Amino acid sequence: MQVLITVQDDMPGAPPSAGGGDALLDARLDPRFGRAQGYLLCDTATGAVRRLDTASNMSLAQGAGIQAAQAAADAGAEAVITGHVGPKAYTALRRGGIAVYLSSHATVRQALRALADGGLAPATEPDREGHW
Repeated sequence: MQVLITVQDDMPGAPPSAGGGDALLDARLDPRFGRAQGYLLCDTATGAVRRLDTASNMSLAQGAGIQAAQAAADAGAEAVITGHVGPKAYTALRRGGIAVYLSSHATVRQALRALADGGLAPATEPDREGHW
């Protein structure tokens, strides 16, 4: 499964859009979806990890969640793991057939392990109001 995970920008490893590596799994989760500092696309079948560029979302006055949902779809994500998601982003993700998992785990590695072990359930609704 292709999983997009929101991460903080102090990630070790490669620059945006480049190949990643095992070190990227130690990146800290960013609790924000639309305005996350970074995104990783993780293939749970192969273990491949790559970093995606998010520079354009950080400068948006509005619509960052919807843009992030579109980027997730464009990257081929089947699921998203993030700390929180607002109503517009949640709706856009679900319309795109992308499952949303909310996680308070500290790192990408921990969140992926929880997903694999069945410790994360798909969100059934957004958990934040817009613009937080």
